[in-house]
Amino acid sequence: MQIIQSVVVKQVLTEKSKEKLFEKFKAQKLQLQKERDQLLFELKRLEKSKNFSPGALKKHFEKEIQMRHEKEKLLDFQIEQLHILPIGSELKEKEVQALIEIKVGDIWDEKFGQPTIIIRDGIIDDIR
Repeated sequence: MQIIQSVVVKQVLTEKSKEKLFEKFKAQKLQLQKERDQLLFELKRLEKSKNFSPGALKKHFEKEIQMRHEKEKLLDFQIEQLHILPIGSELKEKEVQALIEIKVGDIWDEKFGQPTIIIRDGIIDDIR
């Protein structure tokens, strides 16, 4: 019989992967800043058109801007943590589903320990 099991995928932090993550965080932060600037521009444009209630409009846009600001703060924190982490650290990247074969007589605890796939620089390094 086959059943579905969650498998954790972890990435080993190397100089190369650390740099990639840093660039990814920087790009996400830049995108959030662009979105915030665009929202401010749209707010000013819509305030001038006077087709909308100024209070509700401003409240909605401020909420969206604040949400992006919070995401930026989270990215700043992640960048800080990335600088602190030593090379060789394992970072949980995601979880995937895997089909595993079970049969009568299998030891349940051995089959259902948390399996993990270890990736180093984009290449599967180990399966535990």
